[in-house]
Amino acid sequence: MSILPYFLFGLTVFLILSGLFIVKQQTAAIIERFGKFIAIRQSGLHLKIPLIDKIAGRISLRILQLDVIVETKTKDDVFVKLKVSVQYKVVQEKVYDAFYKLDYPQDQITSYVFDVVRAVVPKMKLDDVFEKKDDIANAVKGELNDAMINYGYDIIKALVTDIDPDAEVKAAMNRINAAERKKVAAQYDGDAERIFIVEKAKAEAESKRLQGQGIADQRREIARGLEDSVDVLNNVGINSQEASALIVVTQHYDTLQSIGESTNSNLILLPNSPQAGSDMLNNMVASFTASNQIGEAMKAQNQKLKGAVTKKQAKKGTTD
Repeated sequence: MSILPYFLFGLTVFLILSGLFIVKQQTAAIIERFGKFIAIRQSGLHLKIPLIDKIAGRISLRILQLDVIVETKTKDDVFVKLKVSVQYKVVQEKVYDAFYKLDYPQDQITSYVFDVVRAVVPKMKLDDVFEKKDDIANAVKGELNDAMINYGYDIIKALVTDIDPDAEVKAAMNRINAAERKKVAAQYDGDAERIFIVEKAKAEAESKRLQGQGIADQRREIARGLEDSVDVLNNVGINSQEASALIVVTQHYDTLQSIGESTNSNLILLPNSPQAGSDMLNNMVASFTASNQIGEAMKAQNQKLKGAVTKKQAKKGTTD
């Protein structure tokens, strides 16, 4: 029996199987025939001519990310490292350009990132680099889009993900920040202390006012009580001076009694004999009498002065 039919059948199956190939999702395959571009195959099962057609390469259509670290100098002469993350992908309609026009797209993107960052950052101060990092990212994205679209690449996003100044500069910035926070804390502490002092002064003033009002009310009531006592004594034939002296003496002995009843009172030496009380009463009566005489004399003097002034004014009016 001849084995040729089996050989031909096996060869046919082998050629068919070797011509089949699969392209994964979000991937494009480039087919060449004897080194010449033939077609682009998208995801799925495909057939090529065995031994004649070959898969020259495969390109991912997914979004890719490239991280580029650029060291440059700011306007205020601070060296800083920026980490720029570029997200890009191959345009599905331009797979041919992406495969044949550019060998190393990542190197090309890196070069453009360096060029843009080192052109933009030296025009900014360090604080502006932190505040305007979105402007830097937009400048990178715009420059890359204009350059890479011709090679079949679309720049999705450019992000400045890290800004790392020199270690000494970071330490100085931390000290400045700490000093600023201490300054603000000291201001708040000062404001709180001032408010506390003001409120305490207001409370003390109010306390003194109420205390004074209480003392005034107390003395007013004492005066009314003394006045009533004098009136009662006047009704029994004692004049006002003697009544006042008698009340003072009574209060003197009441005070001695209060001191004696108190267990925490200090030693006070006061005259307490009946003769001392009599002397005190006589002295008070004499004092009241003298004060009344002085008051009467002052009243007479004032009346004289008023009369002289009245005569002088009347004389002047007659002359006019």
